[in-house]
Amino acid sequence: MKINANRSDLEQIAGRVASYTFDMDLTWDWPGGVAYYGVSRAFEVTGEQAYLERMKEWVDEYIEAGLPDWTVNTCAMGHMLLTLYEQTKDEKYAEIIHSKLDYLENDALRFGDRVLQHTVSSGNDFPEQCWADTLFMSAYFMLRAGILFDKKHLINDALHQFFWHINYLQDDNDALWYHGYNHIKQDHMSGIYWARANAWAAYTMARAARILPEGYLYPPMMHIWSSLRDQLAAIKKLQKEDGLWGTVLDYPEAYGEVSATAGIGAAMVTQGNPLHAKYVQKALDGLLANIAGNGRVLNVSGGTAVMNDISGYLGIDRKWAQGWGQGLALAFLTSVIEELKKNEARVDHKSVDAL
Repeated sequence: MKINANRSDLEQIAGRVASYTFDMDLTWDWPGGVAYYGVSRAFEVTGEQAYLERMKEWVDEYIEAGLPDWTVNTCAMGHMLLTLYEQTKDEKYAEIIHSKLDYLENDALRFGDRVLQHTVSSGNDFPEQCWADTLFMSAYFMLRAGILFDKKHLINDALHQFFWHINYLQDDNDALWYHGYNHIKQDHMSGIYWARANAWAAYTMARAARILPEGYLYPPMMHIWSSLRDQLAAIKKLQKEDGLWGTVLDYPEAYGEVSATAGIGAAMVTQGNPLHAKYVQKALDGLLANIAGNGRVLNVSGGTAVMNDISGYLGIDRKWAQGWGQGLALAFLTSVIEELKKNEARVDHKSVDAL
């Protein structure tokens, strides 16, 4: 995929975003989980050891202070732990990872065909509801853990979650994703195509397709590939002139929302369709225009439940920096950096062949 960007410049910008993120006073919950996932991706792509050391310091201090009880959302913190364990082999990280996995397998609320119910506390927050958010917070985490620890049952459960979230949340006609589904009422509640929900879905499906060895041997992966293909085909048509996607995708007057744009852009790069390059370029330019000099990602909507109507989504505040905005921005920046490195390697290889 051809992207017009300077890798060194993007690495410096990613460094500023990561630095701002570390100073945000995040806690052991999903905003921190998404934020530090982005930092961990920055480490994996750039090899910058300072990212790893700062993550390790933060986690170790939090372990000493005491960890909270698990919910579907707090399992998002497992993403950083997977990176830390992979790099350090410190068993204390593995113990926490396995504790989260045990919760998801045995204690987390499920409905229907063992579909994870979206939960944000120890209570029954949203009875028999599935939200697209859960794919990032838990299903993608289970998939990564299953691959790392070679646990096929975790891989199968993760893909099972993708399969059912696609069936419940993706519109068969236009391929966009609803924010949530109520299994009791058999409806999509407000029926809104919320942009960040689509970003959670697109990014995690793209990553699942990228990281699972021999993914073609798992029947649900065919479902994921087709879902992602059709979703991105629909989403690309809704991009605004400034490169952003509106917080409600199919409502032209909706404000451009940066975290969703970053997630969608990262999904497009990861999926790898070269004809998406022009949409990726616009999204990257839109993201860069919304990163302050100190690394703060701007115009990120606040935490958003499945709202009652479109006005609820349009009224969500964008004043403050958010962990998910920082993390998804880093996910996008690092996906572009990774792509640029691949392009450079191809050029170098061709140069050697020409000698």
